[in-house]
Amino acid sequence: MTVTLFDRIGEAKLRAVVDDFYARLVRDVMIGFMFDGKDRALLAAREYEFTAGFLGADVKYSGRPIRTAHGHLTIFGGQFERRLQILRETMRDHAVDPDVQRAWIDHTLALRPQVTRDHGSECETTEALGPKLGIVATPPDPDAPVKLGRRK
Repeated sequence: MTVTLFDRIGEAKLRAVVDDFYARLVRDVMIGFMFDGKDRALLAAREYEFTAGFLGADVKYSGRPIRTAHGHLTIFGGQFERRLQILRETMRDHAVDPDVQRAWIDHTLALRPQVTRDHGSECETTEALGPKLGIVATPPDPDAPVKLGRRK
């Protein structure tokens, strides 16, 4: 039997991650307004179906095509990136399997042209540029103290 990425995260954990992800999205100061008046439970249910499906579960996505679902919205690259960062943080906080994280992020990034309106504004991140420049990106330590000070 082949073990899928869905098997590696499991139904209960995927539902918990998606529910927490949407809770964070709606209260985010940068993009939360985009969810005003939306049925959060319905959005989370569609996200679960969509994600479970591409992770290998036998779950049918019952939502509209991505381009259709987002076409009437004005979503810019920065807003897309903010959502992506919240997804990364949520998966990290839930200790999601690294392969599942990678697949989920890659799949999300592949959808960017169908979601955003500012095509061509994508920035090359350190992750993308790093190998070209010989840089290894290391995530910041969330427990490290932040140093504030004046420039001299």
